[in-house]
Amino acid sequence: MLLTEIVFVNLPIDRDEVEEALDAAFEGDGEFTGAGTGLGRCHLDLEIRDGLDKSEALGRVDRVLAELGIAEFA
Repeated sequence: MLLTEIVFVNLPIDRDEVEEALDAAFEGDGEFTGAGTGLGRCHLDLEIRDGLDKSEALGRVDRVLAELGIAEFA
C-alpha cells in the first residue's frame, strides 16, 4: 500500500467534506487511516491499494480538490 498524506492550510470547508469526496472517488481503491486538525492546518492520511497506478491516484485527488474548489489550500 502507498500511504499519502494530504495537508491543507486554512481549509475553507470542513475536513470531513473533503474526506467524503475523496472516499467516493477511490471507491475501495483507498482508505483513510488518520486525520488531524490544528493551528490552521489539517491533514488526511490516505492509504492507496497496491496495483493502483500512482499517477491515476494523484489524478483522482487533484480532480476532487478542483471540484471542491480547494486545490490552492493543499
